[in-house]
Amino acid sequence: MNFVPENLSSFYSEVLEETQLGRLCGQTRLFQNRYEVLRLLGRGGFGVTFLARDVSLPGEPLCVIKQLCPKVNDSKALENARVRFEREAKTLGKLGSHSQIPMLLNYFVADGEFYLVQEYVHGVTLARLVRRHGCLPESAVKRFLFEILPLLEYIHKHKVIHRDIKPQNIIRCQDDGRLVLIDFGAVKEQIAQAVDSTMRIRSTHFIGTVGFAPPEQFCLRAVFASDIYAIGITCLYLLSGKGPLDFNGEGTTAELYRKDILRLSEPFAKILIKMIQISLEDRYKSANEILRDLNYISPQMSLANCLVVQHHPQQQEEKARLGDRNNHYSPVTKEAIAIREWKRRREKKSNNNRPITQIQSLISSGVSKP
Repeated sequence: MNFVPENLSSFYSEVLEETQLGRLCGQTRLFQNRYEVLRLLGRGGFGVTFLARDVSLPGEPLCVIKQLCPKVNDSKALENARVRFEREAKTLGKLGSHSQIPMLLNYFVADGEFYLVQEYVHGVTLARLVRRHGCLPESAVKRFLFEILPLLEYIHKHKVIHRDIKPQNIIRCQDDGRLVLIDFGAVKEQIAQAVDSTMRIRSTHFIGTVGFAPPEQFCLRAVFASDIYAIGITCLYLLSGKGPLDFNGEGTTAELYRKDILRLSEPFAKILIKMIQISLEDRYKSANEILRDLNYISPQMSLANCLVVQHHPQQQEEKARLGDRNNHYSPVTKEAIAIREWKRRREKKSNNNRPITQIQSLISSGVSKP
């Protein structure tokens, strides 16, 4: 399975040449005398990710190795960053006991570089699912919220802000269909702040993704509600197939929302509007507040979601979008699925007759279906 892809762009070629893990791709030599580096998975603004195999464990399971931050040369900065890194890694390790968060398997500092080793999640990101199969209907996006919001509440109860929620960081697991949230930004931010504070400069490292991050995050003042904003923008991506940066220069937000881009029920549109308010005062403060309002407008869907969180009643097309499930249903499960199907038909009929007249997001004219 280990190989170095052919015809790599110069961007990825540099990653393979300039990083220790990259140079080990396709080689028999092990990283840390333990990890067989298989291939490059991706590169972001704050690190590089590789797929590896842990040959020290029975079965040699796959894992993901994340190399964080540029190499730290100053000894004082390294020690400061190491302390913060270990503290945040331990917190991330506690979060990994949740089934929707990759388990942290190892963390260490080697030659001034910071590494996280996490469970490999076999699945497809929501961004790729939308590109392959098109946008999702309102009912599917509501189910997405019923799945992701309890996880967000769990994370926030542990005093952790993700900082980089987006469709590319949410995976639909191929094995059992669960949603998994990856690539937490808290560890990255702590390392950056530690290095900058030691160098006696004000931290200017923005952790997040432009368009999905709210204004306060650009000011390095992320709060729990910042993650809520990112989930709201993610919902709009699922509904439209467009990222927030695709809508720049299309007029004021109020003008955009009156163009009837999305056809949503009015109660659900109001929930999305409140999730993506620029002002923190006007935005939802917690995931539980959103769940409360969702339960109020969709009590049948809430019941169905509690009974069979992993199953979707739609036909083959929607199964392909969200990930197929086990076809063996209990009587209770069948009843829950029937409730969802009834709710879907009712919403579809309602959506055809009542277009949304306003929605506060960065949406332009036309719904794109890749």
